Amino acid sequence: MTIATDRRALRGSEVDHAVTGEGVLIDSPAASLGVLLVAGLIDVILTMLVLLLLAIVLATSLIRVNEAVGASAVVIVIVLVYLVVPVTIETLSRGRSVGKLVMKLRVVRDDGGPIVFRHAFVRGLIALVEIHMFQGVPAVIAAMVSKRSKRLGDMAAGTYTVREETAMRLQYPPHMPPALQPWAAGADIAPLPDGLALAIRQFLLRSEQLSPSARMAVGSDLLHRTLALVSPPPPAHAPPDSVLAAVLAERRRRDAERLQRDAVTRARLLPPSV
Repeated sequence: MTIATDRRALRGSEVDHAVTGEGVLIDSPAASLGVLLVAGLIDVILTMLVLLLLAIVLATSLIRVNEAVGASAVVIVIVLVYLVVPVTIETLSRGRSVGKLVMKLRVVRDDGGPIVFRHAFVRGLIALVEIHMFQGVPAVIAAMVSKRSKRLGDMAAGTYTVREETAMRLQYPPHMPPALQPWAAGADIAPLPDGLALAIRQFLLRSEQLSPSARMAVGSDLLHRTLALVSPPPPAHAPPDSVLAAVLAERRRRDAERLQRDAVTRARLLPPSV
């Protein structure tokens, strides 16, 4: 395994996780294809029922109008049912349709954030072709070959569907190496950028899976970036992974103490709620 391959493996492992400010990874699993099919079937059935109802209303109310007006009304109804209404519902509900609500699913951005109108519109526009015109065949094929069960609309919009009710699994943070605890406790550690904290955490969790050369190269690079934010430097000849673990553990300890002090201050200054 090459160093470049190992670096890509570290970066690729971040795809299916949300990241907290402490660089903690929270699993955000994509919905399975079977669940997506059920939710999509519910939405399609409801859409057909609404379209049938509106067709009956149009047939009875447009009997005496000319053909051009009738054709325009049909086009307007189709656009409303297949595009405007689904996009509006998905935008206002931040990623949920009726089918997704029943199956406890939600559409989110690739980074885990909530979608906005742009995402819903792209998904709805492409759904006209891949779902309604071709009976969902392109969507199923795309979801089968996609890691996150993405249909073509998701690929274009940069979204995917997640399960809302799922147990979140927090990976254990790295422990403080006893030999470096005195140094870390007295060191001045500036706030680490979230990306750097995440990269360090990923490296520590997966270092055993890397080749020795890649482990040394990635560890040295992360250590160089981290030591620019730490003073004084760690003891000489301290292993890079131990230094990185000590920095994260000490940062976590200080943040916990700060949050505890803030809680005590709020309890002292703010009146108790009735």
